Amino acid sequence: MDRKKILIIDDESAFAEMVKLNLEESGRFLVQCESNPHDAVQSALSFFPDLILLDVIMPDIEGPDVVAKFRDEPLLRNIPIIFLTATIRKDEILDGGGLIGGHVFIAKPCSVNELISAINSQL
Repeated sequence: MDRKKILIIDDESAFAEMVKLNLEESGRFLVQCESNPHDAVQSALSFFPDLILLDVIMPDIEGPDVVAKFRDEPLLRNIPIIFLTATIRKDEILDGGGLIGGHVFIAKPCSVNELISAINSQL
């Protein structure tokens, strides 16, 4: 089975590493983490992921601004993005239709099953 490549962009490196371990443990994903959102485009260009998990709130630059940089890069503009956020509760996700700027988002903390389900829906 061909493992899908996932890039996690989150300034909380401990959280990103935990997600990486859980996703890789499933045997279905190859995961790379990037803790500096300013390096996100370069990381994506070198790793070329099938999907990006992107934190919404980070220092100096927020997730939607990182998305704009991806959309400016022809090789990255069509990669699906799932936002991760600790600023919205799970019940607010349902109220908001589960989207931020047209992208699926998941409230932190989330279960591995929730995350894999969202990833599968976007792949």
